[in-house]
Amino acid sequence: MSEQPKKSRATSGRAGPYTTAKMAMGDLMAAADPRRAASHQRYFKTGPGEYGEGDTFLGLTVPTTRAIAKKHRGMPMKEVLTLLADRHHEARLLALLILVDQFSRGDERSRKAIYDAYLTNRASINNWDLVDTSARDIVGAYLADRSHRPLLALARSKAWNERRIAIIATHHFISQRQFDTTLAIAEILIDDDHDLIHKAVGWTLREMGNRDESPLRAFLEKHARVMPRTMLRYALENVKAKTRRDFMRRRGLHGKPSR
Repeated sequence: MSEQPKKSRATSGRAGPYTTAKMAMGDLMAAADPRRAASHQRYFKTGPGEYGEGDTFLGLTVPTTRAIAKKHRGMPMKEVLTLLADRHHEARLLALLILVDQFSRGDERSRKAIYDAYLTNRASINNWDLVDTSARDIVGAYLADRSHRPLLALARSKAWNERRIAIIATHHFISQRQFDTTLAIAEILIDDDHDLIHKAVGWTLREMGNRDESPLRAFLEKHARVMPRTMLRYALENVKAKTRRDFMRRRGLHGKPSR
């Protein structure tokens, strides 16, 4: 009879049985689907020169990965970081889902440890879905009542995933109707040359506008003529048709060529 994993001692944010990265990888491999993996390779742009170049997929659905994360929610940090360093996309997603769950249940000490580990290992958070799954609920949540300067530094990074972390993290502030940092980072990224940043900034501005259209309109009055078309389109998705046409017309007449 195989030995059962030992129960961990009660620690903040890590309730559940002790599990390892090896055990979690076994669950991921058991649910792998080669056909879906091939589709994911294309969808996440993993070819030479593309933003996800070299990323490798097992072919799991997100709900399946979430179910595996729930099973392994008691995994110690060292084991989670082993998953986060794995070459398989779903292993890194699994690690982030576990960290988000542990952060939500953690005390101050464990939340700081998760935040620090997240930023230290941010090179592994290297596709847009990995950022979007985790930046708001870890980075944004941790910095909610602290200085937002780390986000301004990330917004100026040469790495697109770090710039995306910066803007997506502000969704936590938006949920609290705090818009200043979102607007500051959007201004930093207004001339960004990466399509994934155009989409992220536009989406974030749209979410801000859903709560209060006044700061969105003020931002667009200042920047609509020069911001990338994709960014502007995303930002305008939920405004009245007449307002949307007006701002898009300004962009068409006065803006830079579409990237």
